Amino acid sequence: MASLRCNGSFRAYWLGEGSALAGSSVNAVALPVVAVLELKATPGQVSLLTAAATAPAFLLALPAGVAGDRWSKRRIMIGTDLASATAVAVLPAAWAAGALSMAVLCAVALLVGALTVLHQAASIAIVPELVEPELLHPANTRIASVFSVSDAVGTYGGTLVVAMAGAVRALWLDAASYLVSAWCASRIRSSPPAPVRRGGMVRAIREGVGFVMRSPLQRPLVLSLATHAYADTVVVTYVAYTLLTRLDAGSTGLGLVMGVTGAGGLVGALVATRLVDRFGPARVMLAGFLSYAVCGVPLLVAHPGPVWLGVIALAGAARTAAAAAAGTTQRSIRQLTCPDELQSRAQQTSVWLVAGARPFGAVTAGWIASAFGVRAALLAGTAAYLVPASLLWASPVRRLATMPTPQKGSPDVS
Repeated sequence: MASLRCNGSFRAYWLGEGSALAGSSVNAVALPVVAVLELKATPGQVSLLTAAATAPAFLLALPAGVAGDRWSKRRIMIGTDLASATAVAVLPAAWAAGALSMAVLCAVALLVGALTVLHQAASIAIVPELVEPELLHPANTRIASVFSVSDAVGTYGGTLVVAMAGAVRALWLDAASYLVSAWCASRIRSSPPAPVRRGGMVRAIREGVGFVMRSPLQRPLVLSLATHAYADTVVVTYVAYTLLTRLDAGSTGLGLVMGVTGAGGLVGALVATRLVDRFGPARVMLAGFLSYAVCGVPLLVAHPGPVWLGVIALAGAARTAAAAAAGTTQRSIRQLTCPDELQSRAQQTSVWLVAGARPFGAVTAGWIASAFGVRAALLAGTAAYLVPASLLWASPVRRLATMPTPQKGSPDVS
């Protein structure tokens, strides 16, 4: 019987991807420090830096999906890792030469953001090539748990390294993590990519988007993710603000809430397979989406004080645990019901919709807060969390008592 424990390629995969994520978490700590404290960036420049890092997720998601389906995913992963290592290494090298500026920082952030989009289009879609269909959901939960640990280690380790060695030197760790990831990717032995019908970029994108939107399972899953991203952005925009102002949590309280909330993701990933086996994928996903609405209530009614901070932290942990279980489940369903030759394009259709929904969520949050106050924005976002669950409930996804049978053959994408 197939086993993840004996799968050397899968082990190399999650070690490499976990390493890269840990390095990126160090980067997330170090880059703002370099911009604000070392280069004295203005608020406008900080906003531009954030936009440079995040814009490629929307602009390049669909073309990256075409590349992931047409070319070797393993080679894309290795190439983007090596290119990202080189790009990040430019920053400390430029600092040593006295040439580091906000323009260089934004250019590197834009390049690494684009490379990350291309890398993820291949790295997410390659998982079904590494494991047997019956092991796909356990594999995704294993990946999610490793990623949770890597993110936490990178964030807290990055904070320590920045404090001890300086933000610029910490960026060498990020560059090194990409080299480790590239080496691990070179150890992967995946099945040959499925033959893909050639044609123009626009036609290939239409094939991927068309397949997702016509699929009775793929469509509600992707639309629920996009609407969830919209609602979540409305709420997340003012979570830290609320903790620091109305609830007087301070930086320590904010760090406590963030740390406990993040730990919930690891717990959810570890128990996801058992939850699906016992309750079925539909119930796990519905509970995951609904938990966001329920667990958002404490932030709306809380008052200053350690007891309420503890309640908010525990609610956040419960929410992220449910979200991790639901997230690994929906990804596994999408991979199982997608033909091999469309894996990357189907995945990137989801990425594109989610990335596009977030800016609208941020604008909505700002408008509501300006007109009615921050608490009204939080209330609107919390209520909007019910929309994704409603989409799933009204779709065939609601009837999924077990994981679906893997898709075989080529779909009609004309």
